[in-house]
Amino acid sequence: MEVKQVPVPGELRGSQLERRGRVLDAAMGLAAEGGYDAVQMRDVAARADVALGTVYRYFTSKDHLLAAALVYWVDRLSDALDHTTLSGATPADRVATLLGNATRVMSTQPQLVAALLTPMSSPDPGVTECREQVAATMERMVTIAAGTPVSADLADRARMLGHIWYSTVLSWIHGSYDLETVVTDLTIATRLLL
Repeated sequence: MEVKQVPVPGELRGSQLERRGRVLDAAMGLAAEGGYDAVQMRDVAARADVALGTVYRYFTSKDHLLAAALVYWVDRLSDALDHTTLSGATPADRVATLLGNATRVMSTQPQLVAALLTPMSSPDPGVTECREQVAATMERMVTIAAGTPVSADLADRARMLGHIWYSTVLSWIHGSYDLETVVTDLTIATRLLL
C-alpha cells in the first residue's frame, strides 16, 4: 500500500498555510460542537470554504486531521507558556501548575478534547507523526516549566508525564475521573517524577 505524502506546515507558504489553518479551525469547531462523529471531511471543507480535495491534500484521513488539530492546539498552549510565569517554588510545583492549568483550559471544551484524543491511538502514519510532535512539545513545555535542569533524563520523565496526562484525561472524558482527580493525579505524578 502506498503512503500518500502530504505537505508539512513548514513547507507551506502564504495562502497554503492560511487554508490549512482554516481547515484545522473548521475541524476544531465541528468537534467542539458535536465531538468526533460531528467531524466529517465534507463538512470541514464547507466550513473552511475550501474544496474537499484541499482537505485531503493536507490530511490523509479524519484521524490525521484531528491529530493535527491536537498538535495545533498544544502548540498554541506552548506559545502561551512562553509568556507566562508559573507559580511554584520547585520544578515539580511549576510543572504541576502547568499541567493543572492546561487540563482546566481543556476541560472547558470536553467534546473537542474527546474528539482530538480519540484518534491518538490510531496506527495512521499521519497520526503517528502528530503523536511524536505532541510528545516533543510536551517535553519542551515541561522543560520550560521546570526551569533549572532537574536531571539528565528530563526528556524521559516528561514523556512519562505525557503518558500519565493522556491516561488521566481519557479517564475524565469517559467519566471515570472528575477534573480535580485528574489534577491531583498529575500533581502526584509530577512530584514523584521530578
